[in-house]
Amino acid sequence: MKGRRRLSAEETTSSKYRGADGRWHARVTMGTRLDGQPDRKHISRSAKGELDRAVRALERSRDTGQYTWTESDPALGQWLEHWLENVLPSTVRWKTLSTYRSQMRVHIVPALGSIRLSSLRPETLEQHYRRMLDAGSSASLVHAVHRVLRSGLNEAVRRQRLASNPAMIARPPRVPFTEVEPLTRSECQAILQAARIGRNGARWSVALSLGLRQGEALGITWADIDFAKSTLQIRRAVQRRTWEHGCIVEGTRAPTCGHKRGAECPGRRNGGIQLVETKTRASRRTIALPAPLVDELRTHRVRQAEERLVAGELWHADPDLVFPDDFGRAMDPARDWREWKALLKEAGVRDARLHDARHTAATLLLIQGVDLRTVMAIMGWTEMGTAQRYSHAVDELRVEAARRRGESLWPAQTSDATSVRG
Repeated sequence: MKGRRRLSAEETTSSKYRGADGRWHARVTMGTRLDGQPDRKHISRSAKGELDRAVRALERSRDTGQYTWTESDPALGQWLEHWLENVLPSTVRWKTLSTYRSQMRVHIVPALGSIRLSSLRPETLEQHYRRMLDAGSSASLVHAVHRVLRSGLNEAVRRQRLASNPAMIARPPRVPFTEVEPLTRSECQAILQAARIGRNGARWSVALSLGLRQGEALGITWADIDFAKSTLQIRRAVQRRTWEHGCIVEGTRAPTCGHKRGAECPGRRNGGIQLVETKTRASRRTIALPAPLVDELRTHRVRQAEERLVAGELWHADPDLVFPDDFGRAMDPARDWREWKALLKEAGVRDARLHDARHTAATLLLIQGVDLRTVMAIMGWTEMGTAQRYSHAVDELRVEAARRRGESLWPAQTSDATSVRG
């Protein structure tokens, strides 16, 4: 077993002295603060022997990793900033980090940022959740804020900045259960009929039949499709990233260009529409394609080749996307969403979210009797609990399963019952 890191002399130095008040004092170096400076704990006793024992106890708790900072602990805002900027970037994807940063700066720091970690209580967090609800925030948003706090404070406990995590005890508001409302079969057919005459019409056949996430569908390249085997590999996704300031001097956080938004900075960087790897291992998957969809994709490839000839040198051949914009570049998700809304109106179908196409595909798979594990693999789900949102489809499967059991065990009675109903 690998031993603990040997502490340097600066990290273990303790000083003792007798103060003007007649008491014995000591300052014990317990580690380093978030700003890199030594974190020295002050203790005082009336007798030197008592002080010596207290110093040894502190040094022992430090050396064995059992000490928790309780005096010079940082404020919540300071800790979350340190966590988001120095700990998380190497462990989570950009989109997750961006969401956490937004929630912290908008919903946490203004209200709770000045509170010291050691002063945080479950009731403090619950009162904040109630204030958010009273101000009009949804229960889902409050839950998201709660997850950020829970994760950030878990790290504080792991690094011994906090004895226990109050967010593990605090109770966020209950999120109302919303059952999925998929598009009907007739609505799907009307959408596909209207899509045939438009550009990238196969985009919507892929959405409704395979249930890909928006970014996944826009990230498909022709190399991902095996027409001989009728399969599609999901490996990448299109993602819009917020532009960062390129003018910030190292060691500072304030931009020097005079603009508030990174998109307006002359030296902006790391933003725009990008092609990234899929989020999880389950998201990287191979899907079997229905024969009609394979034929439609072949037709779409011929039409796209004609577009490339018209665009000429303006066409971006790399990375050879299946559903690009007019010049072969990655499609802006906002434009893709607008085209979906326009298609619904053209097809005479009720307004629906683009994500409802994914719900529709999952529902159709379940109703058709595809087993849940296979549905999870096709959809890229990582948790069995996700299927609970499709209770209407699962209920139909239960009824069908009961009917089949009846036919298997009581064939005569089932046949008679069918005759009576007829």
